[in-house]
Amino acid sequence: MVLEFGRPLRSQRTPIPGLIVVDLPVHGDARGWFKENWQRQKMTQDAVGLPDFGPVQNNISFNDAVGTTRGIHAEPWDKYVSVATGRIFGAWVDLRAGDTFGAVFTAELDPSKAIFVPRGVGNSYQTLEPDTAYTYLVNDHWSPEATYTFLNLADETVAIDWPIPLDQVEISDKDKNHPKLAEVEPMGPRRILVTGAAGQLGRALRQEFGEHPWIEYATRSELDLSSPDLPSARRWREYGTIINAAGYTKVDAAETDAGRADAWTGNAASVRALAQIATAHGITLVHVSSDYVFDGRKDSPYSEDDAVTPLSVYGQTKAAGDALATTVPHHYVIRTSWVIGDGSNFVRTMADLAARGVDPRVVDDQMGRLTFTVDIAAAIRKLLDTGAPSGIYNVTGSGAPATWCDIARDVFRITGHDPARVTGVSTEDYFASASSPVAPRPRNSVLDLSRAEAQGLPTPPWSARLQEYLAIVER
Repeated sequence: MVLEFGRPLRSQRTPIPGLIVVDLPVHGDARGWFKENWQRQKMTQDAVGLPDFGPVQNNISFNDAVGTTRGIHAEPWDKYVSVATGRIFGAWVDLRAGDTFGAVFTAELDPSKAIFVPRGVGNSYQTLEPDTAYTYLVNDHWSPEATYTFLNLADETVAIDWPIPLDQVEISDKDKNHPKLAEVEPMGPRRILVTGAAGQLGRALRQEFGEHPWIEYATRSELDLSSPDLPSARRWREYGTIINAAGYTKVDAAETDAGRADAWTGNAASVRALAQIATAHGITLVHVSSDYVFDGRKDSPYSEDDAVTPLSVYGQTKAAGDALATTVPHHYVIRTSWVIGDGSNFVRTMADLAARGVDPRVVDDQMGRLTFTVDIAAAIRKLLDTGAPSGIYNVTGSGAPATWCDIARDVFRITGHDPARVTGVSTEDYFASASSPVAPRPRNSVLDLSRAEAQGLPTPPWSARLQEYLAIVER
């Protein structure tokens, strides 16, 4: 084998998405050679484009004889493969669910080439020289519980053109008995965990993402985010995304001693635990936040870059949760306001009062826009599907801001009742007779939607969504 010294570091895409071949600079002379086999800073830059996949284990497979052939194994982790000495013919087959299932790529590797193999792509090779050492970094520790997907080396569908015929080489009995492509169950994507599955947003997320083996919808009774055992509660390396729709939402109760503790646990400590897990295992964290992180004193819509200025304990805990979520390398913080979905909420309450002949007093000095959970769920799906840049995104309904009183009157009008039955009152007057602590509310809850709209996130007019929602509620 003669190595070519001094080639630049560069990469080559293949027909299999995410499978990337890398030319490695090899430096040598008559004494031998040296190469940087994996150099995180260089290889994750745009010019090369390898993912920052976080390897945790390094393995070496040594092969004595020419023709040693290893089976097509798709593993539930990413791997970065190179040859330390010798030469191989490698074959990779996409065994992931999707349009490229069954796609094949082949290449020869010597110490001057490496290849990044994404999770679910079958990896196999045949040695072309004696004493070949095949090395690979992986981003999960091997576990007997890991689920592999296999393909028969001789499958006629993928028709790999092995340099040495398979009937002339050493193959294990296990590899000989792997299924043909028509019998292979494709490997699904990394798992998605949705917390707070019983809430309004949790139900909308279930409707948006559907029921699949790789999606888990967890209620608090099924997964306690405050438990010290959370880091070992799941095999977290199997997860690609956590959507945190859980949280403490009792705004006024948070002003009490007991409620304060619960709010900090639910909105901050739990987010810290999820952020640590997401960071450690390369998981994307989606966290849902609130307009209550602002004091409402600004006379224009709040942008994602405005400094947080919470008035209440609830707002303080949500602001803390935002800060913790943004420590995760891959994160989306969704700030929203005045949320309406499948469950008990302001719109349902007003519709019920209208039907029962009750004439309510409703606050008329707080401004904002309604946000419907179907749109929050769709926005989260869009961010994940498009791989949008990490960051904070305001997601609410669009259109002219309104007060709670305006919205209540709209509910009365749409449901066929006289909107004049709704009386507007100030926040102070509304809570004047309260016997328990009342949290201060932001008077301006209007969020700027420029970033969301630039990313193509759904922000339909809240007034149109309100009519659609009431049409369903009234059935």
